[in-house]
Amino acid sequence: MSGRTSLRGSSRIFEIISTFLGLNQASPSWYSARLWLLRIGYYKLFRKKEIADDWIWIIDHTIQSGNEKCLVILGIRQSSLPLGELYLDHEEVEPIAMFPVNKSNGEVVYRQLEQTVKETGVPRQIISDHGTDVKSGIERFCREHNQTCFIYDIKHKVASILKRELKDDQDWCMFVKQASKTSKRVQQTHLAHLAPPNQRSKARYLNLDKLVKWGRDMLCYLDYRQVEQGDQSEFKKINEKLGWLNDYRKALIQWQELIDVVKSAESYIKFVGIYRDSHIDLAEQLDAPLETDRAIRIRHELIDFIYHLSLNAKKDERLLGSSEIIESAFGKLKSLEQDQSKSGFTGMLLSLASIVSTTTEDVIKKALESIPTKKVSEWLKENIGQSVQSRKKKVLSIVHEQEQKWDQKMAAFEV
Repeated sequence: MSGRTSLRGSSRIFEIISTFLGLNQASPSWYSARLWLLRIGYYKLFRKKEIADDWIWIIDHTIQSGNEKCLVILGIRQSSLPLGELYLDHEEVEPIAMFPVNKSNGEVVYRQLEQTVKETGVPRQIISDHGTDVKSGIERFCREHNQTCFIYDIKHKVASILKRELKDDQDWCMFVKQASKTSKRVQQTHLAHLAPPNQRSKARYLNLDKLVKWGRDMLCYLDYRQVEQGDQSEFKKINEKLGWLNDYRKALIQWQELIDVVKSAESYIKFVGIYRDSHIDLAEQLDAPLETDRAIRIRHELIDFIYHLSLNAKKDERLLGSSEIIESAFGKLKSLEQDQSKSGFTGMLLSLASIVSTTTEDVIKKALESIPTKKVSEWLKENIGQSVQSRKKKVLSIVHEQEQKWDQKMAAFEV
């Protein structure tokens, strides 16, 4: 749970440590560890939560292969928020609800939220991205419960701004294509260390700063190699692969300025949250001189965006501005699942609840004493059903059986 080690890896580690320390004790199998993990997850998810009016719900869908989605709700009380920076740890949030479904829309999300009210009471705040079904469901929920405010996660907001500004930018599109070609051209050569960072097919606008930084770094390196009194033949090889970057010197500076504005706003809101005058303080943070009209326009847009969010905050109240903790929890789940994460949801989905909130010896003791394996199996059967991998095995089993029958027929025909 702490080291993101695979289940089989954990079992082997126990074996190694036991041998090294001369404990002469049997090590738990990976399957036993899996069941313990799921029982702890079940216990944390369904143990009684305190009913209060200051809960913050952090909401998102985790999606794997197939048509399955799971709406996950993590929670933290406003009274439990860190006094300083608002970067949350996994131990600080509580698993509130998990809803695996094959189809989701605004109506489905709304019903799921109403169902969750039974666990914590009506929340003070819901924070999420603007996925169509999630946004629609949350907005309806907030209309029914006017004490709840909906805050759009700052990271997804800045990503949407970057996407809007760059998706139709011809220079940017060409730059991305050239970088992709360069990666393929150098990855199997002695220049592999100069390759650009991998470009994600999904959520690429959340991480494009790495690509811009690579472009600027490589230009700096090209300039250095050009004046260096060294092997000019090597410089020619480097220039052959990376010389195209010279066409983007001005554009890279402009893109970097745009990224600096949105990333500064993102970091600040993550750190301080949303409160009455947060837009004023943000304006002070973003007061560095800017050269391009686009960066100036985006700065004004972000300040205005935070101003409208700040209207939700009561006097002396601080709201959460980032839902990054739930993305982090999803990442940890995929580390635990290993290759299973490519095969749709499995029982390991329940382990997501085990890796958040505080895990003490007392929590583990209560979980293993009160939650039998049967309860976990019933929940998995009701909510997960057959995984993609198990359905695949069933198909292959039928194919194998048919192949055997075919072979028998062919053998009889030959006789």
